[in-house]
Amino acid sequence: MRRRIEVACTIDLESTHDHFHAHVDLDGVEVDPGDQVLVHNAPTHIPFGTQRTYASRATVQRASWLRRQFVKLTGGTELHELYDVGFEG
Repeated sequence: MRRRIEVACTIDLESTHDHFHAHVDLDGVEVDPGDQVLVHNAPTHIPFGTQRTYASRATVQRASWLRRQFVKLTGGTELHELYDVGFEG
């Protein structure tokens, strides 16, 4: 059985000459292998040359024991999945 947890989070976005990143800090929750995180109401674009911080909410869906073990076993071979993010401009 998979559990879902709603948590507050902070979204840190930066689009400058020196940095281009999107970070999310979940308040009081640690993400484990196989867990899924959905950030709600995240902005999809910020103007170049800016850094913004937003308060939002996220849903963390906990992985089952079997899924967690599978991810631990195959995680090194599926590194490319970490890059499954998108920015629209």
